[in-house]
Amino acid sequence: MRAQLIILIAYAAILLAISWGSTVLLKRGTSNKTLNYLLAGRNMPSILVAVMLVGLAVGGASTVGVAESAYTKGFSAGWYNAAWGLGGIFVGLFVARHFRRMTVKTIPQIMGQMFGPYTRLLSVACQLLVMITITALQYVAGGAILAALLPDYFTLRDGMLISCAVFIFITLFGGYWASGLTNLFNVVMIYVGIVVALIFTLKGFGGFSSLVAQLPPGKDWFHPVDGLGLPVVVGFVAVMVTMATTTQAVSQITFAAKDENVAQRGFIWGGIIILPAGFLCAVFGVMAAVKFPGLEQASLALPNLVNGLSPVVGGIFLASLWAADISTAVGLLMGCSTLILEDVVKKIYPRPLTGSREMLVSRMVVLLVSLLSFGLALTVKGILTTITAALALTTSFTFIVVAAIYCPRLLKRTAGFWVVLLSLVLWLLWTFFPAVRILPHLIYAEWLGCGLTLVLFALFAREPAGDIFADSIKRELEELGDNGAVPLPKAEPNPKTV
Repeated sequence: MRAQLIILIAYAAILLAISWGSTVLLKRGTSNKTLNYLLAGRNMPSILVAVMLVGLAVGGASTVGVAESAYTKGFSAGWYNAAWGLGGIFVGLFVARHFRRMTVKTIPQIMGQMFGPYTRLLSVACQLLVMITITALQYVAGGAILAALLPDYFTLRDGMLISCAVFIFITLFGGYWASGLTNLFNVVMIYVGIVVALIFTLKGFGGFSSLVAQLPPGKDWFHPVDGLGLPVVVGFVAVMVTMATTTQAVSQITFAAKDENVAQRGFIWGGIIILPAGFLCAVFGVMAAVKFPGLEQASLALPNLVNGLSPVVGGIFLASLWAADISTAVGLLMGCSTLILEDVVKKIYPRPLTGSREMLVSRMVVLLVSLLSFGLALTVKGILTTITAALALTTSFTFIVVAAIYCPRLLKRTAGFWVVLLSLVLWLLWTFFPAVRILPHLIYAEWLGCGLTLVLFALFAREPAGDIFADSIKRELEELGDNGAVPLPKAEPNPKTV
């Protein structure tokens, strides 16, 4: 137990040191300190783009959450992460380059440019709802990991508080550079820890064939689809492709990339790296079903299983699970900070913010969102169920953005607000009125409802939506000025009026 605690403390110290050291990068690059803090000065290389994506994908839901689902559903629970990887590859192939051309910093800015201020405001509410929910899940997973593997030192709530403190420190001081650099370390740690722990745990069962022989009868635990069922697997893919395209925390990675090619390469490689993680963690859930039948809290399946490992291997795996949790949370907190600064504070504050005030507001938002999501975490049950329902909210944004890129003539000015509102209403009905759940997953209702609404407006409305690429030629000038505003040239006097 002491060895595990020492490894965990050493790992946390390394992350905090990287975060503190990354403050040096905040002083380099552009003169706009806030742009450096929130978007790494739009200068992130491919490797950091890739690990930022992997860090967001492989979090508490992808490790503890997948094992929780696999405890009852089997190997097919790994599709949660495989779908995430496919979503990242989709963005790399079809969206990332287009996003990097834009001068915007948030998804609601895109919505406002196309559909007006009311759609932008509604988009802010939906995006924050999604990201705060997912952040809350990272606290649940982090607390479960620490409480199960170090019960002499942490309760569930203590583990959540410690996780919260580390999330805040990394994000508060180092910003987006700290997120990228710590994720570079985290991703290596995640895969090393998972693979090493998997090998040693399988040895404890006498090998893979011995594990299969001990499984409870009645179903094929290692069938690639049957445990979840094909409709749910397809739903996972639909959710993740939809989410990866327009969730602020994911899209912000493309806005921070050095250029269009970097954004595209980073997302494709990131998606490929993500693919196997869920299936590896699903094996842990299956093993826990053999060793710990009848657990009241299935979220403890993976942590309980690791207690049987040697202190060193268990400590490495503990750190890797916590790394997955931290890597997701810091990206989400940065997304929330950017969103609130650009789409709320700057819209209501009467005067332009100076660089120092922007930094202060950004950091205060990180603190406030952390506290809010921690409160929400105390009420969360069922990690994957909660997260996939919340992610389905991004359907409206994805349909609109993909249409704006590939068939902009179909979008009408009046469509945006109603499509986003419909997406929110469908989520509320699904969440609070279970009787309406006639489809296998919320994502099917979202795709059907948002798609039909867009088609109806395309047929009967007249005024076209705004052009999201109208100001793309000013992209490099965005870094000028404390607020990232681009000074427009003065108009030439009209000879006829002089």
